[in-house]
Amino acid sequence: MSEPTDLRTDLQYSEVEQELRGNVRALLAARAPQAATLARTESEQPVDTALWRALADELGVTGLAVPEKWGGAGAGWRETAVVLEELGRAAAPVPYLGSAVLATAALLAAEDTELLPRVASGEVVAALAVPFASAPRSPFPSAVQLRSDGLLHGTVHLVADARTATTLLVPALDQDGTPGLYAVRDFTAAPVVSLDMTRPLADLTLAGAAGRRIASGEAAVAALDTALATGAALLASEQLGVAEWALETTTAYVKQRHQFGRPVGSFQAVKHRLADLWVSVAQLRAVARSAAGAAAAGSPDLPVAAALAQAFASQVAVVAAEEAVQLHGGIGFTWEHPAHLYLKRAKSASIALGTADRHRAALAQLVDLTL
Repeated sequence: MSEPTDLRTDLQYSEVEQELRGNVRALLAARAPQAATLARTESEQPVDTALWRALADELGVTGLAVPEKWGGAGAGWRETAVVLEELGRAAAPVPYLGSAVLATAALLAAEDTELLPRVASGEVVAALAVPFASAPRSPFPSAVQLRSDGLLHGTVHLVADARTATTLLVPALDQDGTPGLYAVRDFTAAPVVSLDMTRPLADLTLAGAAGRRIASGEAAVAALDTALATGAALLASEQLGVAEWALETTTAYVKQRHQFGRPVGSFQAVKHRLADLWVSVAQLRAVARSAAGAAAAGSPDLPVAAALAQAFASQVAVVAAEEAVQLHGGIGFTWEHPAHLYLKRAKSASIALGTADRHRAALAQLVDLTL
């Protein structure tokens, strides 16, 4: 059996991170109120491009993980995780996970200094062209091929944040089977029905698309796996934001909602449910911070931290959102109340970048646990 993995990290938020949180929360409250997000889900443009520009131009959070020498803010993945918490708390309809996390992590791993500055500034919205359910350590995709004409051909289904992307990062196999990672601008994104209406999915078609190779061979495999592992690790922070919103909103509601002449929150059964949820959310916060710390440190333990985070975070976020719907009573089931946005975000995230079961199986392998 291998040596035990050390995942210790500072779980506290720094003053800089708290200040960042306050700035992001204030901007989201002003630019992305829940009523506007609800209305947007029924429109032809579910993604809020104006909010994306505000996040990029006013706060500069689209390039937090990118070093200053490559046009970024020179912060790191811990700060990025704080932004994801707030975006999850607001169910914000922006392509942050796809562009500022997945695509950025791939570009950083490939050290592609040509595209990184434009992605970091938010000028380019990038998406990693893999199905949203793709888990770390998956086989290299073969859906897209580089043919003899030197162009890319293929179809990739259910890609997150592709509808607003201006550039794709496409994993593809060369004619001899060599893996490659390509930057592509010529593609067709066909909308598909998405459970989470604030994060629409699309089917991508590349019919003879020109691509710039940014990594080849083992470097391409490593860049893709680093992107998926980083994405899985930081997705836990977004799920934490969803769970925190559900807990805080529901607790406030049961204090002021009366039934049989007393607050609903005074009933023992309701107290127990919310107490159990509070414990789970506190545990999720520790797990999410640990995963973000591993990503920030470039730790070799990142695969373990990511698997552990997703094995736990998915269930907590879903249960928190379900409790919000149920404990809000009749209003919680209505379309006009935002609770369903959070339930759909939690459900969608629970199968994104690998299901909890898949991550548990991966975790067992990573730590040599005999099942």
